[in-house]
Amino acid sequence: MTISLRGLALAAILGLGAATAVSAQVLKFAHPVPESDPQHAMATFFAEELAKRTDGALTVQIFPNGQLGNDQQMIDGARSGIIDLAMVGVNNLTGLVPDAGAFSLPFMFPTRDAAYKALDGEVGDMIGAQFEEHNLKALGFPENGYRNMTNNRGPIRTPADVEGLRMRVNNSKALNDMFAALGAAPQQLPVAELYTALETGVVDSQDHPIAVTLSFKFYEVQDYLSLTRHAYSALAFFMNKDKFDSLSPEHQEILLQTAADAVAMQRDLSISKEEEMIAELKENGMEVNTDVDGAAFQEATKSVWSNFIDENGDEVVNAILEESK
Repeated sequence: MTISLRGLALAAILGLGAATAVSAQVLKFAHPVPESDPQHAMATFFAEELAKRTDGALTVQIFPNGQLGNDQQMIDGARSGIIDLAMVGVNNLTGLVPDAGAFSLPFMFPTRDAAYKALDGEVGDMIGAQFEEHNLKALGFPENGYRNMTNNRGPIRTPADVEGLRMRVNNSKALNDMFAALGAAPQQLPVAELYTALETGVVDSQDHPIAVTLSFKFYEVQDYLSLTRHAYSALAFFMNKDKFDSLSPEHQEILLQTAADAVAMQRDLSISKEEEMIAELKENGMEVNTDVDGAAFQEATKSVWSNFIDENGDEVVNAILEESK
């Protein structure tokens, strides 16, 4: 009888272990940047904290540097469920959610705090709700930071200095319209192809936040960095909605809180490291200038706002301006 009871107890323990193993889920998390970027630091923080807070029931496997495809492929993968979690620039989602394009309008956010108020408030919630129409659950809006121009011709101080540049742009209509208004020749290229395009002269200039310019080593193929801060670049952190809905309410709550903490950590890191990253770019040979006529650039790019409002209405623009005060 004793042996039989021990056998039953052992079977129960083994069964419990098997059930625990079955219940543990590995979530695939894809992002486009190298592991040296603050975005990857956020992904690592999120993965470690989620595993800890769920006692290993939810673990995360990170695929950095575009290993699972370009930005659009990561979005499609998250929508279909091939990828569970992804983080890309908000501009890559404007084909699905046109209102999100307002975040990229030139000089929309005079400060980071203004951006955070809108992204973390009712406007961010409104945009997040539109993500759900495409089977995506918005988890938060980390940051790329403020976009700045680099080129090989000389410092950019006024709009006239941009004229004629072969400027690589992303798929943001606002940024394409902005550089066209400034007299540049905008050319859309995936970031994965940008280094080679700069090296071979296909384009001679580009705009990215400081961290991306450093992590992709654009300083090797660009001579001048001008701190134009012409647009704030938000990221979107999201999850396949079906996968999120399949989690228990407890795990949903833990995941959302962990995501919020990861976003806050990444923003803090982005700010605290910026001067250090600029210094590193200088050490690697870039000439950095801060003598930029921001008012002149704002005046020269007013048409970009008009174009957006003509196509999408002014509701989201007004909501951002009101909430970011």
